[in-house]
Amino acid sequence: MKAVILRNHGLLTTGNSVEEAVWWFITMERSCQAQLLAEAAGTPIPIDAEMAALTKTQVGEGVSGYFNSKPLYDKILREQPDLLE
Repeated sequence: MKAVILRNHGLLTTGNSVEEAVWWFITMERSCQAQLLAEAAGTPIPIDAEMAALTKTQVGEGVSGYFNSKPLYDKILREQPDLLE
């Protein structure tokens, strides 16, 4: 398990690295926003289990989390070069 939704407390994510955990948090936050928008528009239509399993194999691995967070980290360092001082 890499993410949980804590009732009345928000999201909690974990990973094999800080970068990975950060990416899963960002992804969960975006997913929650999309879910709320979908529910506000009507009754969402769930994807089937086979498609969910395929998507997990494509983007759900730890290495995906690490590499997807890298561009965001690089952007933050460019915009705030004194961050690590």
